[in-house]
Amino acid sequence: MQIEPITADDFQRFWPTFLAVVQARETYAIDPAIDYAAAYALWCEQPLHTYVAKEGEQVLGSYYLKANAAGPGDHVCNCGYIVDPAARGRGVARTLCEHSQRMAREAGFHAMQFNAVVATNEVAVRLWQSLGFAIVGTIPEAYRHANHGLVDAHVMYKRLAT
Repeated sequence: MQIEPITADDFQRFWPTFLAVVQARETYAIDPAIDYAAAYALWCEQPLHTYVAKEGEQVLGSYYLKANAAGPGDHVCNCGYIVDPAARGRGVARTLCEHSQRMAREAGFHAMQFNAVVATNEVAVRLWQSLGFAIVGTIPEAYRHANHGLVDAHVMYKRLAT
């Protein structure tokens, strides 16, 4: 598995996975009617960095890295990760998160925060906790899950600086 900066061609290959995850309404608070151009801007242009995990030309997953806030809050970063369902269970998300932490440190961020980890996404919650993230708050009924209705969302945090 190689991790490298995303290209326009990579995003085109990633688009079906991105759209399927967003339209499933189980993990991401992104409008499920998002179009390609808006998704590309959101995932590839607005963040500081966006990376892709690939085997050959097959896109296994991707993540973005950006400041979580502006001005006096810009020392804390935020990341979002999407893995192709066919590649789940192969350590792709773990590898992407470990890579994102290295890139965040190199970019000078002191901490990483996930703003809304859907509580029913237990696999992700356990993974982030195994990588040192703590649940620092829970927002009741913050997410309209397609199957479970209103569910909680966790704010998760990890200090990166030593």
